[in-house]
Amino acid sequence: MASNSSLVILSLVVVFGVIVHRGEARPRAFFVFGDSLVDSGNNNYLLTTARADSPPYGIDHPTHKPTGRFSNGFNIPDLISQKLGAESPLPYLSPELTGEKLLIGANFASAGVGILNDTGAQFKLYDLGARRVIVTGTGPMGCAPAELAQRKRKGTNELQLAAALFNPQLQQILLQLNNKIGTHVFIAANTAKMHNNFVSNPTSFGFKTSKIACCGQGPYNGLGLCTPFSNLCPDRNLNAFWDAFHPTEKANRLIVEEIMSGSKTYMNPMNLSTIMALDSST
Repeated sequence: MASNSSLVILSLVVVFGVIVHRGEARPRAFFVFGDSLVDSGNNNYLLTTARADSPPYGIDHPTHKPTGRFSNGFNIPDLISQKLGAESPLPYLSPELTGEKLLIGANFASAGVGILNDTGAQFKLYDLGARRVIVTGTGPMGCAPAELAQRKRKGTNELQLAAALFNPQLQQILLQLNNKIGTHVFIAANTAKMHNNFVSNPTSFGFKTSKIACCGQGPYNGLGLCTPFSNLCPDRNLNAFWDAFHPTEKANRLIVEEIMSGSKTYMNPMNLSTIMALDSST
């Protein structure tokens, strides 16, 4: 990788990245790694039941058709691309990802992907030339409609406790890596707080509910997959969750706003807008 490039990586129990070439005349590429929160259609090409290729997925996308995104519309990489003034990167398995499309980047995310001790991609990428790496922790896993439907309990549960232990330690590791390297390469995104803001106080963000999924069935619409036979809310802007696990496009927009311009509470030591400004001036 060229030395005059900087790589930005983000994650929501996932990792995704942006390569930014300095100078207005040079292209900008965005590479995405992660799970269903950022999958833009790779699983359409895989033999898996974790798919979002049938209605009502994509109901609010400009095409009004399923795109492979686990969303009613755009997901987080789409919205970041829009902020960067770029096209969304295509799934790496897409036959359309050829020629100049490769200059835009590629989406390597796949729904259902796991995290293993030997798959620290966010750290290995530094050895390949990454100079800006944003890593986010987990969101409020215990507050997802799927968990509410299965556990039927209020308050803190094991998943919330696990997230509360994991996220601060992740941030500490990233800061230690910066100290070791001697510069702000790794950026900690406090995704848990970004989510919790509208999950704990949905009406302040224009939501009617942060417990009931827009598409699904059973308690909280949190059981099973979102299908053409599921309950479907008429106004997706009123629900924080689209299906049993994934935020609505509106919720994704709130998350991206914090990634772009959030304070140090959300993006430590700097947000993506600051990163972009610094990288364009050096």
